[in-house]
Amino acid sequence: QVQLVESGGGLVQAGGSLRLSCAASGRAFSTYAMGWFRQAPGKEREFVASINWSGGNTYYAESVKGRFTISRDNAKNTVALQMNSLKPEDTGVYYCAARRGSVVVITRGEYDYWGQGTQVTVSS
Repeated sequence: QVQLVESGGGLVQAGGSLRLSCAASGRAFSTYAMGWFRQAPGKEREFVASINWSGGNTYYAESVKGRFTISRDNAKNTVALQMNSLKPEDTGVYYCAARRGSVVVITRGEYDYWGQGTQVTVSS
């Protein structure tokens, strides 16, 4: 069992930056692939970024590529999402997710554990 707690959300102007963090409790964090998803009002939850167990392999949605960076610290059981050059369309609730296994995946249904989410609002 893995419990995930996100933090770092808030209100920021377009062009600004935020850093989200996800703290994981439970065993064997380093054996999980991790991902970030987001959900805007009235829309489905969508993939943002994913990272494999070692941090050596990452994958991004086209909409955030070049602006967002996912990273992890297995010694601290944390995964982060650095978000730069934020746009109003990045607004939503951001969720951290964990998947048993090391492979990077982008499909929501393949993740086993989810956090409660943190709100990100980007004003124009």
